[in-house]
Amino acid sequence: MPQSTHDRVAELHNLAAHAHAAAAVAYGKGDHLTAHELSKQAHEHSTNAHKRAQELFTELAKSST
Repeated sequence: MPQSTHDRVAELHNLAAHAHAAAAVAYGKGDHLTAHELSKQAHEHSTNAHKRAQELFTELAKSST
C-alpha cells in the first residue's frame, strides 16, 4: 500500500475525530445546531475513511495474489 494513500486514510480519520471533538464542544456550549452540523460532517468523514480503507484493502488483496 503506497504511503501517500495510507496517509490520506489517516487524514480522513483525523478529520472525523476533529469534527466529533468540535461537535462535543459546541454541544457543551449549548450550540445544538452547530453541534448537529459538525456531527454530520464527522459522520461523513468517518464514512469516507471507511470506504477508502476498504478500497485499499481490496487493492492490496488483489495485488498479493
